[in-house]
Amino acid sequence: QMMQLGLRPDFLCCRGKEPLDAGARTKLSTFTSVPERAIISIHDVSNIYRVPLMMMEQDLPSMLVQRLRIKPLAKKGRSYDKVSNIVSLAHSKLMKSWTKLADSVDDPESECVIGMVGKYCDQGDAYLSVVKALTHSAISTKQRLRIEWIDASDLEGEDTNDNAAWQRVRSCDGIVVPGGFGSRGFDGKVSAIRYARESKKPFLGVCLGMQAAVIEYARNVLNRPGAHSSELADTDLLEGVEDVVIFMPEGDRERMGGTMRLGARETVLVDDSLARKMYGSDKVMERHRHRYEVNPDVVSDLEDAGLKFVGKNTDESGERMEVVELPQSVHPYFVGAQFHPEFTSRPEKPNALFLGLLQASKQVKLQQQEQKEISDYNY
Repeated sequence: QMMQLGLRPDFLCCRGKEPLDAGARTKLSTFTSVPERAIISIHDVSNIYRVPLMMMEQDLPSMLVQRLRIKPLAKKGRSYDKVSNIVSLAHSKLMKSWTKLADSVDDPESECVIGMVGKYCDQGDAYLSVVKALTHSAISTKQRLRIEWIDASDLEGEDTNDNAAWQRVRSCDGIVVPGGFGSRGFDGKVSAIRYARESKKPFLGVCLGMQAAVIEYARNVLNRPGAHSSELADTDLLEGVEDVVIFMPEGDRERMGGTMRLGARETVLVDDSLARKMYGSDKVMERHRHRYEVNPDVVSDLEDAGLKFVGKNTDESGERMEVVELPQSVHPYFVGAQFHPEFTSRPEKPNALFLGLLQASKQVKLQQQEQKEISDYNY
């Protein structure tokens, strides 16, 4: 059928549960005219990071180089299925690092349970970038990641032992409140953040999650119960007091479309801050996607109360709050970012803020286990 459609592949990658046997390769080659060596078995492996290694074992890089005639490695006058080991990647620094990464996925030291408190939990791909960023950091910290999907709307009731959603929140090693739009579930997110702050549970807020963290602090530490976001409030907010999150000053409320602050922007981090320590640099470039931001008029009050704005961006429209955190003397890991750190995370280089969350979650869990062991021993 492929040939009837005019498709004459050079390679055939066959997905299956078990490796292709010699008989299957021969039959496929006969009916497709693809050389047997160019029929690649893509069978089940222990984790997805082993797939490139599996392809290398079948010498796919050498055949690709020959078929594409990539100089100077390609051999003149040779068919691509007749060359062997003209590309030697197995012992390269890159592949050694990748092999180590794949091995670490199969051999974690512990499990880490992260509560994802959002409003799109029934849509699998809604938080895919955040899940991948968490996965990268879990691999780096040698942990097996398990995500507890918690609908923020289910947290808007009281925190009681009978509330299943709150029981799941309490069972988590760390909490993430990702970005989003709209008012549904917002108070549940605020409640989850309050729990994380007061119980010293490692927490990371992204975009709206960061804004919710600032609102939570204003409501419960500054005693401003009316504190809210101009995007979500049903009533007028008291300027400079309750309007903790505001529409960007340069924004146009009348125009539809093209009003978001998008793309990579520079953030300057304060010395001695946790974010500065995690990034290892005083300036970082991260990607943004928002219309609302923390109101600069309330920043001094929040900082006097202990919430520190350690990342800022100064552009043509003025100073913007980008990263917020509590000092480690107060909380092991309480960080919020206006930007989306998940977009720059990679398997071999996890984003610093997600890595910090997983490191803190692991450390706090170990400390709790040690304290329990001591308590049980003394008892």
